[in-house]
Amino acid sequence: MDLTGFLHYLTLPYLLDGLLITLQLTAYGFIGGMLLGAVLAAMQLTRFRTLTVIARCYTTLYRGTPLILQLVFAFTVLPHAGIVLTPIVAGSLALAMNEATFFSEIFRSGIRGVDQAQTTAGRALGLGPAALMRRVTAPQAFRQMVPALGNEAVATMKNSALASIIAVPELTLRTQQLASSTFDYFEIYVATAVLYLLLTGAITVVQMLIERRSARIRGIRTVQAPDRAARQARASAPSGPSAPPFAVEDATPQQADAANGLVRGARVELDGIVKSYGERTVLDGIDLTAGPGEVVALLGPSGSGKSTLLRIIDQLETRDSGTVVVNGAALGIGAAGRRHSESRLAAERVDAGVSMVFQNFALFSHLSVAENIAGPLRWVHGWTPDAAAERAHELLGRVGLSEFADAAPSGLSGGQQQRVAIARAIASRPRLLLLDEPTSALDPELVAEVLKVITALAREEGLTMIIATHQLRFARQVADTAVFMAGGRVIEAGPAEQVIGAPRAPQAVTFMTAMNAAEV
Repeated sequence: MDLTGFLHYLTLPYLLDGLLITLQLTAYGFIGGMLLGAVLAAMQLTRFRTLTVIARCYTTLYRGTPLILQLVFAFTVLPHAGIVLTPIVAGSLALAMNEATFFSEIFRSGIRGVDQAQTTAGRALGLGPAALMRRVTAPQAFRQMVPALGNEAVATMKNSALASIIAVPELTLRTQQLASSTFDYFEIYVATAVLYLLLTGAITVVQMLIERRSARIRGIRTVQAPDRAARQARASAPSGPSAPPFAVEDATPQQADAANGLVRGARVELDGIVKSYGERTVLDGIDLTAGPGEVVALLGPSGSGKSTLLRIIDQLETRDSGTVVVNGAALGIGAAGRRHSESRLAAERVDAGVSMVFQNFALFSHLSVAENIAGPLRWVHGWTPDAAAERAHELLGRVGLSEFADAAPSGLSGGQQQRVAIARAIASRPRLLLLDEPTSALDPELVAEVLKVITALAREEGLTMIIATHQLRFARQVADTAVFMAGGRVIEAGPAEQVIGAPRAPQAVTFMTAMNAAEV
């Protein structure tokens, strides 16, 4: 190969102009494909079947036909319908419409790949659909999608070479024209290959930088943990309610209580709750009442409906019939008997002061430990960054995890993660705390530390708690009332000491005996 000739062609303006047109096609095809792909993905993820069918038909059509035919169609067929496009516009349009099918699958798989437990936790914290997508789903989905998006950018660039078929003067066409006039095929094509490799390398570098940045755990950037001087200043200040993170005169009763550091437990009334999955009835007419500040333990074998009942109270699960009333407000269903929208359900959870702790922790993996607590306070409750950060560090201190404020949740043990989840659930000072088997996913040696935190909450916070648990010793220690469930029904209910220590129903006797033996 003639090195001088190769270098000459590598810097030849004629080829570099073609390179710029290739970049133009790639950019238009990539950006247009992403935008249209996002629409197609949304159509396939929606609950409206008609939109899903339309999107899938589009995807099938464009994946099933060669790009070269789509280019010819855009350039030569559309003019018959009165739509005349320049070669570059026709090429960009065809590329975008073709790439959209692949982008839609990338987006759809990325969104579906996000742990559903985390999206459920976001709903339980009061995040509406838009906030949930922005704060929880999209950041995590994007982290998963970056490699595939990088590959698609390279594929778009390579596919742009096919635009030469409709006389777009991009790099491949100009290479062919130059080689035909000079007959220096080898040097010219090698130079062209190097130019393509440079473009591919640049895309790869950008992809790696984005991957590295998106992999970082987001923490509290504006405010650090209160330092010693700040703590001493507050300690020496006159006693009284601290400055609220919102205007009290415009606040809801729940926010006003929180502003003054007060926690008033909610009154909970369940009447005739029925829930079925197909022909299987999970809950069959559940009635339950919990007074303000009361701790209720739901006991019973697996499959008795305890977790489903908690999810129905928090409106995370639909019910077939029955009512859920918290502090006199009926939740979930309007006067016409129709279930409220997700946005309204989120607002109801916040107004009623309902929060929930899940058995699988459900911490947001893309946020630091402290940001898991502070984030929802800002996003949902309107707290200032300073107030939210201070509350997060305060609670981490209470659960013994101050040194892990900036850590990723994945670096913590199961017991530590569950303590963070509890801190997050009580950060907004709820009136009703639901706990779904909070120790079932923990190793035996970690159970005690979590139960200790919950016991302290029950004694100190004064909020109403409904706990589904298999830990009889813990339930006996912390609960005022115990409810034994089996087969989706309440078999026995009463004072915890009586139901656990001296049950009357045969099913309850059998269960308590077996569980007591297991805890020995």
